[in-house]
Amino acid sequence: MVFTPTCATAGCHSGGAPAAGLNLQDGQAYGALVGIASSQDAGLLRVNPGNPNASYLIQKLEGTAATGQQMPPGAPLAQAEIDVIRQWITDGALDDTVQPSFPIRVSTISPAPNMNLDAGPMQISAGFDRDVDASTVNELTFLLEGSGGDGSFIEGNEVQIDGTGRVSVGANPASAIFDLTGVVLADDTYRISLLGNGANVIMDLDANALDGEYLGVLPSGNGAAGGDFVVTFTVTTPVVLGPTLDQIQAVVFTPACASCHTGVGAILPGSMNLSNADASLANLVNIDSVNEPGIFRVVAGDPDNSYLIDKLEGTHTVGGIMPPTGMLPQATIDEIRQWITDGALR
Repeated sequence: MVFTPTCATAGCHSGGAPAAGLNLQDGQAYGALVGIASSQDAGLLRVNPGNPNASYLIQKLEGTAATGQQMPPGAPLAQAEIDVIRQWITDGALDDTVQPSFPIRVSTISPAPNMNLDAGPMQISAGFDRDVDASTVNELTFLLEGSGGDGSFIEGNEVQIDGTGRVSVGANPASAIFDLTGVVLADDTYRISLLGNGANVIMDLDANALDGEYLGVLPSGNGAAGGDFVVTFTVTTPVVLGPTLDQIQAVVFTPACASCHTGVGAILPGSMNLSNADASLANLVNIDSVNEPGIFRVVAGDPDNSYLIDKLEGTHTVGGIMPPTGMLPQATIDEIRQWITDGALR
C-alpha cells in the first residue's frame, strides 16, 4: 500500500530507473528489502527482521539516516504509516504476499545494471520474486567476472572472480549474495550472471528454473522458465590529486593542458610539451619562460616566483590565465604549489 504509490514511481524504485537496483513495485519489495544490505550504508540491512531501529528503510523514512535525504523526497510519510511498517518489521518482516504462478524471476540487483561505481562493492545482492532453492545458489550459478580491462567479454581474457565459499542465500530466503569481503576489484567492467540455462541453474522451491532474461527492466524474464540473467557494472576509481607530478599530470596537465602544449611548433603553446610527466618535468623545472625570459616556469622550492603559478592564478601581466577555459580550483593549484614547495621532483 505504501511502496507502490510513493516509492515505485517511474524514475525511482521501479526496476528500470536510476534507482533500479532497489525495485519496490508490487511483488518485488520483499526481495529488494528484507535481509539485504543497504548500498548507501553497508553496515545496515535495508530491513532487519525484528529490529526496525536497525533497519535502513525506517531511518530513511524517518529522516535519521546518516546518508542522503529523507524518503520519499519532498513528501514524508505520516508517522502512523511508518509505524505500520515498523510493526511489520518488528513482527519478523514476513512475506505475506500471494506467490505468483509464473517462473521465478530476478526482481532486484545491486549494483544496479550499468552502474558506474567509484569503488568496488562489498557484495553483489540479487532479490527474487519468491523464495529460492538454496541448494541451487552457488559459485556455479551465480557468477562474477571482469572484462580484462577492455570492457568486452568475447576476447577470452576475462577474469573470473572465484565465488567458492562466497555465494549463498541471504538472510532473506528470496535473495542471493555474492560476498566480496576482502576482494579488491580493479578498475574494469564486470559482468554478473545468474544462470537459468544449462546443467546448473537457479531454481525456486517448486523446481522452476530462473526466468532470467534481462530486457532493460526488472523483474527479469520473458515469461518462460529458463534464461540467464546478465548485467554489467563498472568500477572507476577517481584519480585523487596530490602533490606529486604523476598525480598532477593525470588530473591537470593531461586533460587541461596537453592538447595545446604538445611539444610541436616553434612558439607557444606547442613548444612547451606537457604530454606526459617526464616531458612536463623537462619543460617546466628551471626552464625560462618564453613570454618572460629570466623567469623560470617552475622554480623548485619557490612557487611564488614560478611563472606556472602566476599563469594558473592569473596574477601575471603577460597573456591570459591558464588553462584558457577558466581558472582551476584553488585547491588544485595549492597541490601544484605544494609539489613545487617540495622541490618539484619527479
